[in-house]
Amino acid sequence: MTTQHPSSYQPFVAHAAADPDVVGLVLKGSHAHDGMATDRSDHDLYVVLADGATTELTALDGHRSAQLDLVVVSLTEFRRRGGWERYALARARVVLDRLDGEIARIVAAKGRLDVDEAFHAAAGSLDAYANSLYRSVKNARDGRPLAGRLDAADSMGFLLETLFALDRRPRPYNKYLEWELERYPLPGWHTEALLATIGRIAATGDVDRQRRLFTRVETVARGAGHGPTLDAWGDDLPLMRPAADDAPATLHR
Repeated sequence: MTTQHPSSYQPFVAHAAADPDVVGLVLKGSHAHDGMATDRSDHDLYVVLADGATTELTALDGHRSAQLDLVVVSLTEFRRRGGWERYALARARVVLDRLDGEIARIVAAKGRLDVDEAFHAAAGSLDAYANSLYRSVKNARDGRPLAGRLDAADSMGFLLETLFALDRRPRPYNKYLEWELERYPLPGWHTEALLATIGRIAATGDVDRQRRLFTRVETVARGAGHGPTLDAWGDDLPLMRPAADDAPATLHR
């Protein structure tokens, strides 16, 4: 095996673990989610190096093949990783930790947003959810069904961002949404009913379902201190809510 042509996962792990500059190996993706890997799944691996390391493994950063994808970073860079990668790291599996548990602690921390970070993330995504919902309902009302369905589908992504941020968690990728909620349900939400509602809205743009769901979201969001974000919508809020005689959503546990 050479640094230009690394072999499959297990031989590479053995090779990397023998390098003293490697302080951690962290597996993410399908192989880190029990039951999600298929015979077509590659292994996605973080190779964490000691700061200042000059190992030849640095040349493999960005390597991609049908069997093995590699990200090679320093320890400092690994601590900073977030954004779109945050969920992947939050559910990653630590393969090697030469720092007495520090790699595992870094990975665990990725799965928990701090209080201020979570609050601001929830406020932003809640506003985006309300915006897409409002546009969807208005387009449906005005005879633009395709636009209404597209806005409804967009709104579901923002809804998920909101609900996970309210629980101080990064939103899972769509591929892992059901996996995540089956194992780690959102407090106060019935997983099966929530997933069914999201799927129905994304597929059909059903206005009544959107409004009933919004009523439940509004209650939860206001309870978490996000009333000002919703109140900023002013006279547009009634369009997002169901009629007085409509049945409320039954998505709570």
